[in-house]
Amino acid sequence: MATSARQSCLKYLLHLAQDNLDFRLPEIKSLLALRGKPFHHSGNFQEKTPFWCLDGLSEEDVRGVMARSVCAKSAFELWGHGKTHSELKTSLLKYPTENMSPFMCKDSTYRINVYTFNKTLEFEDRIKRIDSMDYLPFEGTVNLKSPQHIFCLLEDYGTDPNDIPEHPNYIYFGRWIVDGQRELIRSHSVKNRHFIGNTSMDAGLSFIMANHAKVNKNDLVFDPFVGTGSLLVACSHFRAYVCGTDIDYNTIHGRSSRKNKTWRGPDENIRANLRQYGTEDMYIDVMVSDASKHVWREAALFDAIITDPPYGIRESTRRTGSHKDVIKPQDAIYEESHVPVTQAYHLSDIFTDLLNFSAHHLVLGGRLVYWLPVYRPEYCVEMVPLNPCLRIISNCEQTLSSHTSRRLITMEKIKNPEELDSLAYLADPRFSPYQGHNAFREKYFSGVNKRSGKEDNKAAVNGE
Repeated sequence: MATSARQSCLKYLLHLAQDNLDFRLPEIKSLLALRGKPFHHSGNFQEKTPFWCLDGLSEEDVRGVMARSVCAKSAFELWGHGKTHSELKTSLLKYPTENMSPFMCKDSTYRINVYTFNKTLEFEDRIKRIDSMDYLPFEGTVNLKSPQHIFCLLEDYGTDPNDIPEHPNYIYFGRWIVDGQRELIRSHSVKNRHFIGNTSMDAGLSFIMANHAKVNKNDLVFDPFVGTGSLLVACSHFRAYVCGTDIDYNTIHGRSSRKNKTWRGPDENIRANLRQYGTEDMYIDVMVSDASKHVWREAALFDAIITDPPYGIRESTRRTGSHKDVIKPQDAIYEESHVPVTQAYHLSDIFTDLLNFSAHHLVLGGRLVYWLPVYRPEYCVEMVPLNPCLRIISNCEQTLSSHTSRRLITMEKIKNPEELDSLAYLADPRFSPYQGHNAFREKYFSGVNKRSGKEDNKAAVNGE
């Protein structure tokens, strides 16, 4: 009873990395939703700052979130805070002694760290700050190498490196609980991966996408534009079963991804990538298939669909078919070496097909996470494709240049297609395909040529 009462009055401080700012809040909210917890901030919440105060959570909840988050660096049990050291002292002296005492007893060891954001302190100044906290009832022994408990004094000097104030904007003090999973960005870097391509997804973004999708143990995850399988690697790390398709035979089976090599070695495939990270047992398979003509039976099969569709810049957007009259083999029997004719696959059609596929093949509550390329001067929220079976959870921007970006769209299935009024759905203009996406490639190259001082290269735009 005493423990639950203590937990109810605790607040927690998250220290977040200052990259991918748009992605941080949806990631933390998704990870809390996995535990059935809402996101409750404390005080004056500012999304772009490196420190967030949360309440309504237990230490177990915090540890669960940090066991997966690549946006959060560390988590602390918040004991006190204030705009000045005097306010911090007042706040700390008001903090319940019974909450402090288990970590300050005589037979314990501890260490106090001083962390400053956007400013570097001299060693002497750090020591002075630690010495000034002698009003706290520490009875244990200092151990700098392997203490039982670590406490942190954190000072926030704002986010502008060109305007650093003399005194901190805000100060926090608390007990360190656990670090996040930033190490995954380094350990899963594509630089060290067996099999990569020119569009392999960055490791950090891959894990962010998996977290936005609420990928969980024993889930079944599908990527319809699998490429070299970077998203499957991230999802398998969280013990989800993974599979995918891609229309490009060479990506799945053919060319080597290594310089000056024509044929790939035995370790140059998606299965080998999962084997490299010890998750081969979560690999189902990948196959060559056209996303516009899927091969799956009509059923809700997948817990999550996570993908990065081609934009027509570094990878072409193609689907099987032809505008010409093509004579099919008798009884549609193809040789093993048959390579089907392909034609252009417009971006608007890609996203319409992707949302329709997700509406039919996601389980209720399952999530679709995908990238949407946009031309920034013309972007508006109405450009995001919609489907009546899916609701938008988050929409995050990653800027690529002054005129282009891509947006990470997260959607959740809220109803089955059978529940729809088909006539009302077809008549609703909100669900009509937005054709403006088809001009993205032309506008992209137009912007590149303008920046380089060249005239529009029509041959490049037309893919000639």
